[in-house]
Amino acid sequence: MTTKGRITITVTNNLEGDQRINKVATSLHNHGYDVTVIGSQNKPCHPYSRPYATKRLPVFFKKGFLFYGEINLRLFFHLLFTPCDLMLANDTDTVLANFLASKIRKKRFAVDLHELFPEVPEVVNRPFVKRVWTKLEDWIFPHIRHGYTVCQSIADYYQKRYGINLGVVRNIPNKKEYKGKGHRMDYGGKKIILYQGAVNVGRGIEWLIDAMKWIDNAVLVIIGNGDVKTEMEKRSEALGLTDRIFFLGHVPYDELSEYTRSADLGVCLLKKQGLSYYYALPNRVFDYMQQHVPLLATDFPEIANVLRNYGTGTLVSHYEPDYLAQTIQEILNSPIDHAQYEKACEAFCWENEEETMLAIIEKALK
Repeated sequence: MTTKGRITITVTNNLEGDQRINKVATSLHNHGYDVTVIGSQNKPCHPYSRPYATKRLPVFFKKGFLFYGEINLRLFFHLLFTPCDLMLANDTDTVLANFLASKIRKKRFAVDLHELFPEVPEVVNRPFVKRVWTKLEDWIFPHIRHGYTVCQSIADYYQKRYGINLGVVRNIPNKKEYKGKGHRMDYGGKKIILYQGAVNVGRGIEWLIDAMKWIDNAVLVIIGNGDVKTEMEKRSEALGLTDRIFFLGHVPYDELSEYTRSADLGVCLLKKQGLSYYYALPNRVFDYMQQHVPLLATDFPEIANVLRNYGTGTLVSHYEPDYLAQTIQEILNSPIDHAQYEKACEAFCWENEEETMLAIIEKALK
């Protein structure tokens, strides 16, 4: 069977929760490419069946500097002997292995950059770690000829710093038909404020928890796991809000939309902890949009550009509990312009982003 080309995609995670990787790999597979996605066993792994080939490399170290060193070494040797025409590195943490292997084998090399890696909260306040990742980018990124990132702000940053021209392929879900408000979640008829995503530092979850004592006839539902989940649960308990704040943990992505469309308000509040968050355009912005759920979001450039142009949410720039509560209450009491959401969903869907991605990959293989 002939294919348009063999593409090896590499990540450092265990593949299961990475929706962007799955969208990219599925699109490439559906358009005639032979795709292999390689991840790691840094977390417990469950059966993972996809129409494209997958492999998860065993690692001794599960996190930190030693993990990144080990996985890049394992990826490097794996790439040396894996049949491919193009190596697609996802984020800075896989670039080294791909760059070196592509040079040795004289293969094509491209990048899919999901964030400004040296500027993520886990790195930006650790000077030595940040310096290591920055030096790695300083060495390799000027040699990048093909690739894309998740928003124009990050593309502009890398163009200014390294003189490279990256395309923009936003992290947007596939188009879904709006089926009306769902009932997967029901809390006695109360309005539902929903946070979905990683429960990590810098996501503003504590602001929401503190605001809940000021909000009437509503509950806060938090879907996801992360480094500060236990801390946030204790904060909720300390404030006596366990009957109004519910932590559901991880929900499989295939089921998540049923939870999302049960909500009356979605939230995406980010702290300015590095440029990566400041330029962020999280996929949950579009998950809420597809289900016609209004969004309360931080007034950062990329998010603001979407909300101001399409009117699918409210922007805030300060987060006092009483102010947030008043803003949330106003949104919950306002009618929804469904026609505006339909217009926005036509503009923001993976089917549109896919065209840009495929054009970049096709050019990289020439």
